Amino acid sequence: MAVVEKIFRMAAEGRGVTRIQSVLYNEGIPSPRGRPVWDRRVLRRIISSDDYRPLSFDEVSELVAPEVAARLDESETYGVQWYNRDKAVTRTVTEPDGSGGRRYKKRKTLVRRPREEWLRIPVPASDRLPRDLVDLARATMDANQGSERKRLARVWELRGVMRCSCGSKIQTKTMMPEGRGPYYYMCTRRLELRGMCSCSQKAIRAVDAEEAIWEFISRLLKDPERVQLGMERLIVEERAAANRGDPQSTAKAWADKAAECARLRAAYQDQQAAGLMTLEELGLKLSELDEMRRHAERELSALQDHQERVEQLEEDRDALIKEMAETAPDALDSLAGEERNKVYRMLRLEVTPTPEGYSITGALRVRMQNRTDALEEIPGIGPETLEKIAPFATV
Repeated sequence: MAVVEKIFRMAAEGRGVTRIQSVLYNEGIPSPRGRPVWDRRVLRRIISSDDYRPLSFDEVSELVAPEVAARLDESETYGVQWYNRDKAVTRTVTEPDGSGGRRYKKRKTLVRRPREEWLRIPVPASDRLPRDLVDLARATMDANQGSERKRLARVWELRGVMRCSCGSKIQTKTMMPEGRGPYYYMCTRRLELRGMCSCSQKAIRAVDAEEAIWEFISRLLKDPERVQLGMERLIVEERAAANRGDPQSTAKAWADKAAECARLRAAYQDQQAAGLMTLEELGLKLSELDEMRRHAERELSALQDHQERVEQLEEDRDALIKEMAETAPDALDSLAGEERNKVYRMLRLEVTPTPEGYSITGALRVRMQNRTDALEEIPGIGPETLEKIAPFATV
């Protein structure tokens, strides 16, 4: 609790989460998980948490059920822990693996439930955190937050396309207020942790990176066959990851498994009602069935996600081929920044800075080297393909 109190007092003094993070690191105070650097999101959650804001008995009684309030001490103060506020929605996403292939990850999104479904649990409040201190820390933290960003300072051609070699995303950064520049792409992890980060990736000047990448990619785009081959490869990889056999048969098998779980659930309940099993045995059986059903539903959802990605890849492939066929080669050079970003995303490109230049994966898998005008082979591209595209691929 001493660490929590220290965090609240620093916030009340006007220190932002970045400064609080640095103080805790410099003083050797580890995070709740034992890490030397605190996550700024954890610091914000602590300050905004109702666990630490003391409420009187009357205030808590309005939030909890009467039977819960009846067991509370009227002379004490309480914080409130909230449960069942969010619903987790899991879906399968795909991203480049850095070696020319694709990797698949489960991504969880939290969706806020209706307020009437929230559960409120009163917890004893600490005497070390007076309510005035908590309210002041919250108000000061809110006042320290920047104004809402209503528009981008400029069109960032590589926004959402670049990734640092350390695995972190690369985000945009405007150094001067009111969007006056200069503009950079910076490693999110290094930007957040600063000197506490092991990543050595320096800031990348946006104009230089965008010009170099587009000059390189636009030359590859002037070979429609190259684009089509790359998109076809992505489609084949996506289907291979999803199929593992006949996709329709696999989907039907998981659907049948989910239906069987529903049938067995009703059967077990009938057996318990007839006295053929105890409530404890019923609970164990139903728990096993629920886990089996959830697994079947996850597999069905993953198959559906794969199919949707294949369909989107096919649509993007056709749209790109048609657009390249209708666009004069010289017109590619004059595409606006938003159009260039759209092309990158349709090609599923991921650009990673390297000491020599940039590594590019997706439908176009190449390594571009600044100053050397060279194209290296990377996994997924054979020598014969390199020979074909080399005239279009120098920088």
